[in-house]
This record gives sequence, C-alpha cells and structure tokens, in this order.
Amino acid sequence: VQLQASGGGVVQAGGSLRLSCAVSGSIRSINTINWYRQAPGKQREVVAIRTSSGNTNYADSVKGRFTISRDNARNTGYLQMNSLKPEDTGTYYCNALVTTTWDKVSNYWGQGTLVTVSS
Repeated sequence: VQLQASGGGVVQAGGSLRLSCAVSGSIRSINTINWYRQAPGKQREVVAIRTSSGNTNYADSVKGRFTISRDNARNTGYLQMNSLKPEDTGTYYCNALVTTTWDKVSNYWGQGTLVTVSS
C-alpha cells in the first residue's frame, strides 16, 4: 500500500491550498484518511480527522479554515486549507487505515508535502 501526498507549495498569508492523498496498492477498503503536520523544530500533530462514519474533528488552530474530505471512488483524501497563516507552515502528512486484500488492517503514512506560508 502506498500513499502519495501532493499539493503543497508556497503561498502568501490568506491564501489557499488543497492537499491530496492518493492511496494505492492491495486495498480491500480504506477506513480513514487523516492529516497531520510537523512544523520545523516541533513534534508531529494532528490537523484533521475524518472517521469512517464521516464525522470530522479539527485541531483548534485550524477550525473554520481547513476542511477534510474524501473521494471514495478515487481512493483519495483531501485537505482544503483556506485563510492560511504563517504558523500553518510545515510538512503535512496523510495517514490511512487500510484493510488490505489479505484482510490485514494496517496504518500507513504518506511521504509528506511541504507547505510554506509567507507573511
């Protein structure tokens, strides 16, 4: 199973980016695709969670600005980021809980995509 994160880049404060996380491989089903980030010199933190039933939770710092979503037909998760702030700068990682074709449930990480927000 592979996760390919994309969509990062450099944006001015107040701008928007949409991150994508494409899941591929020996997949029977994808339970969740969630997003984390790691700012320089800091620990990785959760940004947005979308449960298998579709409920969402966000870090307080991004509530009202970020939206997590998913396209089941494309096996892809998204993170829409609006009104970006310099403190949103960091490497964003997607994480997927996947049931493989041999019925093993495992957790997988994408390689990260860098978001830089300039002031």
